[in-house]
Amino acid sequence: MSLAHDISESEYARAVRAAPHRPLPVIDVGKARTGDMAAVEEIAPAWRDVWENLGFLAIVNHGLEPDLIQGMHEAAKQFHDLPLETKMSVRVTHDQKGYVPARGGLTTHSKFHNSKKLNTVECLVLATDFPEDHPGVVAGKRFYGPTPWLPEEVVPGFRATAENYMARITALGKSLLPVWAHALEMPADFFEPYFRESYTYFRVAKYPPKNDLEDGELGSNAHCDTGFNTFLPPANEEGIQILDTDETWFFPEIPDGAIMVNMGYFLERWTNWRFRATPHRVVPPVENDRYSFACFVNPGFDTPGDCIPTCVGQDNPPREEPMSYWEYFDWYMKRSYTHYGKLQVSGESDVTVSEDGN
Repeated sequence: MSLAHDISESEYARAVRAAPHRPLPVIDVGKARTGDMAAVEEIAPAWRDVWENLGFLAIVNHGLEPDLIQGMHEAAKQFHDLPLETKMSVRVTHDQKGYVPARGGLTTHSKFHNSKKLNTVECLVLATDFPEDHPGVVAGKRFYGPTPWLPEEVVPGFRATAENYMARITALGKSLLPVWAHALEMPADFFEPYFRESYTYFRVAKYPPKNDLEDGELGSNAHCDTGFNTFLPPANEEGIQILDTDETWFFPEIPDGAIMVNMGYFLERWTNWRFRATPHRVVPPVENDRYSFACFVNPGFDTPGDCIPTCVGQDNPPREEPMSYWEYFDWYMKRSYTHYGKLQVSGESDVTVSEDGN
């Protein structure tokens, strides 16, 4: 029976899943990521055009082997197949690292939707760990605390797989910094100092199937990401939708082997809104679990966040007060997660509120 005639599916669900499919812009980064400055200059105009308009693209020749992505998919399933009690033993901490259960999230301050339904996604948030003698660790500063990992005997090989994946995505993100710089008419090494102590976080997410969506219910409500840029391989099940510049939602189409890239609010602020942090959302699958692993590569927490010089001028003053990346991340999380304060929603308590969720 087709979904269009499935009586268990609500009209809302049919409407959401009826979004059109559109191809994303595709850019070959093969030479640019190796440091070839001629290649960087060659693709910079197309890169700039994407971020001044749609704000989502697909990259090819990114250097990530299919086995790396498949291995992470298997690791995600390995973790999420564990009993809830086991996963809750590494529940998310005030450092924003750890497990967030399904229906633990609600995007309350997104301007892209009015829904107050809890997100159906569950995820494990992993992030950069700093040396024990790092001043932020020694001072007990928020976000510098350790990632809570399950013991190796509980999830054999999971930590090694996840850490390797994060390291590879981080290296890819840093290799493309000259492209971002040239797209903003800045020297190729402009971003390099801000990424010497970069901060990466990684959502190992599972979206369980749900056909009978209630009005306004989604896997992840409409949101923009929070940091610099996000790398997202295709999931095993369709789900992500992007808000186009014409205000319509669509399912992205990308070439085989490509991965998606988008940017977040911090970079939007840094570019004085010249570049677009694009809204996106996730529709729950119908039959099978959907596994997703968005990895967010960000500058160091001490990045000041003053507007990039080519994004301001006499007739274009800064639109936001500057905030360091740590200040912005802290500001955002205090308004987004219950481990900074409880939130009551429709009789539920201890609810996590989030905008990042691919």
